[in-house]
Amino acid sequence: MAEQEQVGTVAGGDPIEASAVYPAGSRVSERGHLELAGCDTVELAAELGTPAYLYAEDDMRARARAYRDAFERRSSDFEILFASKSLPCTAAYRLFAEEGLSVDVASGGELHMALRAGFDPDRIHMHGNNKTDEEILFAARSGIRHLILDSCDEIERCERLLDEPQKVLIRVTPGIKPSTHDYITTGQLDSKFGFGIADGLAARAIERVLASDVLELVGLHAHIGSQIFELEPYTLAIRALGELAGEWCRVVNVGGGLGVAYTAADAPPSIDAYVDVKVRGVAEVFGDGVRILIEPGRSLVANAGVTAYRVGTVKEIPGVRTYVAVDGGMSDNMRPMLYGSRYEALVADRAAAPADTLVTIAGMHCESGDILVRDAMLAEPTVGDVLVTPATGAYGHAMASNYNGVTRPPVVFCRDGEARVVVRRETYGDLTSRDV
Repeated sequence: MAEQEQVGTVAGGDPIEASAVYPAGSRVSERGHLELAGCDTVELAAELGTPAYLYAEDDMRARARAYRDAFERRSSDFEILFASKSLPCTAAYRLFAEEGLSVDVASGGELHMALRAGFDPDRIHMHGNNKTDEEILFAARSGIRHLILDSCDEIERCERLLDEPQKVLIRVTPGIKPSTHDYITTGQLDSKFGFGIADGLAARAIERVLASDVLELVGLHAHIGSQIFELEPYTLAIRALGELAGEWCRVVNVGGGLGVAYTAADAPPSIDAYVDVKVRGVAEVFGDGVRILIEPGRSLVANAGVTAYRVGTVKEIPGVRTYVAVDGGMSDNMRPMLYGSRYEALVADRAAAPADTLVTIAGMHCESGDILVRDAMLAEPTVGDVLVTPATGAYGHAMASNYNGVTRPPVVFCRDGEARVVVRRETYGDLTSRDV
């Protein structure tokens, strides 16, 4: 490809290449187009259609290696689990398996994909607050490393169903609520997940599992939430786990939750700082001889991906606002509607042009709330433009739906100027393929 310029701008005027919101190495080509991993996003949109999820493969690999390197400088006994709910597609599972990560699955479907991608069952750990009989049996017969127990009813189901020993962790809700959206906090006392400490349920669950003939309790788990920028709550959660541990505790899974930059104003902690807090916390509370596990998901994939759309309508309501409607919306990115999440946007055809027009980016669905970005500064948009929203690599594909009969977008991995479709776009035929 021709030599590239590095003068692209995003909202606020910062160079694209320096923005933590976009995949590492993103830049503006000499044609003025946004380029990702050497691929022209405007050309990809023309070739593959829109909407499309576009990922910089090397960015994901680099983040996995950053986690691994941060641990290797501090600990010899650790395991990094890809929280696959963030991007449940076979190619992502395979990529992180190649990078030496283990995996956290939360359903039989995610377990199926992890196994199909080639994950060693001994590197698979299974969550879920309401695992079915079928999922418990599937996990145990597959030979996964750990089941993470979430309720007394689940303990009873496991003891009734299993006839071979199964290593388990107990999920604890430590009563800690970090500063994040209520819907993605999970470690507070009032939570559908795990066993509480304050009410004595965690201690009773430990006693019961230690007495089991089929469940082998080897450790504890706590996950306090997602998209977290503060580090102190992790230390508090580890200390809370320490109050429950006995000689049987050989594994401490301290969850995930590291936040990412969705806009240029966001400043999450580094992977290194995040790992340091967790390793030091476990060492101080549990000492030597305990394996530490973490479960990053969003921080591995969110900023590695963007979503490309095509502008179909520009509707100015004088004195009110200008709506820019794209050919996707809540069916491919539910987070703005579910959590009020904020995103940036860029006209990929004119990525170096000044962002001087205030617009609202609307989806195509039959809901007034189908708004992707309420107030976005763009280079003046026109019908036919390719519009990109960055930091959509986590939970876009995972939460996608067929609302209004819209087909789900493809997932495309980009590397060294080459793009490969790893999940194809759905067809209208797919919409009726399960009819009976």
